[in-house]
Amino acid sequence: MTRLAIISEIIDAKRDVFTGLSDKLWEKAEVAFTERASAELLCQALEEEGFRVERQAAGLETAFVGSYGSGHPVVAILGEFDALPGLSQRAGLSRPEPVVDGGNGHGCGHNLLGSGALAAAVAVKEYMQRTGLQGTVRYYGCPAEEYGSGKAYMARAGLFDDADLALSWHPYTAALVQNLSSLANYAVKFKFTGRSAHAAAGPHLGRSALDAVELMNVGVNYLREHMIPEARVHYAITDTGGTSPNVVQAYAEVSYLIRAPKQEQVTGLYSRVYDIAKGAALMTGTSVETEFEGAASSLIPNRTLGEVMHANLTAGGVPDYDADDLRYAEEIRATLSPEDVQAALYGMDPRTAMGLKDKAIADVIIPLYPVEPVMPGSTDVGDVSWVVPTAQCMTACWALGTALHTWQVVAQGTRPIAHKGMLQAAKAIAGTAVEALENPEVIAKAKAEHKERLQGQSYVPLIPEAQMPPRR
Repeated sequence: MTRLAIISEIIDAKRDVFTGLSDKLWEKAEVAFTERASAELLCQALEEEGFRVERQAAGLETAFVGSYGSGHPVVAILGEFDALPGLSQRAGLSRPEPVVDGGNGHGCGHNLLGSGALAAAVAVKEYMQRTGLQGTVRYYGCPAEEYGSGKAYMARAGLFDDADLALSWHPYTAALVQNLSSLANYAVKFKFTGRSAHAAAGPHLGRSALDAVELMNVGVNYLREHMIPEARVHYAITDTGGTSPNVVQAYAEVSYLIRAPKQEQVTGLYSRVYDIAKGAALMTGTSVETEFEGAASSLIPNRTLGEVMHANLTAGGVPDYDADDLRYAEEIRATLSPEDVQAALYGMDPRTAMGLKDKAIADVIIPLYPVEPVMPGSTDVGDVSWVVPTAQCMTACWALGTALHTWQVVAQGTRPIAHKGMLQAAKAIAGTAVEALENPEVIAKAKAEHKERLQGQSYVPLIPEAQMPPRR
């Protein structure tokens, strides 16, 4: 049997285990750094498969590392399992209907991501057992990718320092290898404190923290004209200071997420945003404090690993979609806008995009990008990629055009198309890992490319020294 045939046999034999685990994570839907039940489910699954599990890795309650084997090469497989707030949605519907109003939901498919990565790690372990292949495979349970950047804390703690390569994936609406960069980011909350007063009888005695928040936001909006076009700045007012217009608000806060292609650009832009916050405090006679919320480095692509992963993804082929898969995908497609579908085709070569534009499910493997674009979003996989050569793939787990962080993602999260995409990714990751373990020249070439891309730079975490996540 070929390498990929053995891996496929291993994963297919435990299909129900992996899909069942994914569905259980979908039900838990826990957000950043509170994924206690989800992390324990994954830890128990690893232990049942013979992995040694270290819980509370890097001092994070919901981070863990499961290991099998010994010595080098060391393959790191990255798993995520956090959900998003406000995206509760009943499974299998083609209309928005929350399970719990305002509740959490897996709107980015991390229930699939964590389970698929675990399936890959198990397949590598069993392949090693069958063939006598030497080395170490590790599953890294990484919390808070959506907001908090668990991998950044793990990288800062040195958990990836002895790894030879890192592999991951992400659910999507098409199958491809993510050979691209991403934006670094910095998340911080600005807390303004003023003085309350009767808004009619004694407004001159008050100092409005809400005024300070509003002035800060106006100032940052004017800043947008004078920052690089690739940068992004988003904010959310998280505390308005009360609901009564007859009280001058003594406290208010706003959360900012700042992104740019390079770490130094992010820190420079943050300094300017902070100056605006201080200016808003001066204008309103209030004071301002900051609370760090998270940070992630830009992603360093690795074409060597990307090509190996693409070859394994292609060799595995596209899953078989039945009439029920296509029917439900068409129902979801009817809820999407033309802009949603067009966005899903962005970056594809014209021939591939033209062939997919009228399909409800992307049934092809997208060719490797000839150039490496910068993804306008961010990921804490970036921090790992500064330490070790890293590659990621995507697979079609949802109807073509489904946008991330939406109720449609949550609704599709337990459907057969999601499970098929998850197992497709698991096979591609495991195939890439085993090929690298069997061929030391792949790792050597990937490391040489990684060194060249860093251009003498070393990993410097954006997370402040000794900073830990806010308690939740």
